[in-house]
Amino acid sequence: MVSVGGLRAHLVGVGLAGRVATSRESSLRSYRLFAARDPRFLIGLDPELAWRQRDVLGLMAERCGVSADPGCTSGQDVIDPGRTLAALDRFAERLGAVAHSGGPVLFGTGHPHRLIGFYGALADALSAAGCEVLTPAMGRRVDITTRFGLRTYNLGYVRGVAVVREAPALRPGCATGVHTHSPLPVRTVLAAAADGGGPLPELVVGDHGWVCGAGQLGFEAIGLADTDDPALFVGEAEGRVSVAVPLDDGVRSGYYRPLTRYVLNRACLSQ
Repeated sequence: MVSVGGLRAHLVGVGLAGRVATSRESSLRSYRLFAARDPRFLIGLDPELAWRQRDVLGLMAERCGVSADPGCTSGQDVIDPGRTLAALDRFAERLGAVAHSGGPVLFGTGHPHRLIGFYGALADALSAAGCEVLTPAMGRRVDITTRFGLRTYNLGYVRGVAVVREAPALRPGCATGVHTHSPLPVRTVLAAAADGGGPLPELVVGDHGWVCGAGQLGFEAIGLADTDDPALFVGEAEGRVSVAVPLDDGVRSGYYRPLTRYVLNRACLSQ
């Protein structure tokens, strides 16, 4: 069992919160492009309000603890570990609620090399609690525009967590998946579930476009987000994302294990 104090120290010690690796320049650029409604930074969200860059900065200061000073334009960004812990408690509460109801759950990540272990452990725990962990659209093709042009990927699942992989079709033992912010994978998965007449998720858990894309479609969604991912926090502010947990989403995969234990304990789920 991980104590609150122990987890706070861990968050800061490994750079999950406190001073994080994400640069201030990267965060401010994201806020500017989100305000300009660049699809790469909306990642599936269609904001109801007219968010100016200063509005986004103010929200991120409130939700993450980054500096609200627009004159602070360089260096490493900062996440308040207290805000991370408070959001993790809300995250765990939603997991506990769906475990209690036994509803179907969908997991998906755009950070497979870092976060498969975290999401996979949660998927295992919810499955053991009687929830169906959904895996629709296995092997389905998804064409995503990247900075290198249009790329073709295939949907797959690792430990019950949806990822996209380089085409050709999925094979056992191939790479875990690729990094993506796109909402197209979750749209494809949810459409396949609906078309197939199977269950739709009561809760979607993940990051990037998995959360914003699902929330925009009206599904309850919770997830993790860095200081340069304002879309999840705007979605939370506008009511389309239930919980956005501020933390660095790109540290070593092993550093998330104490978060896994903390969340499962708070959700009253066994690992």
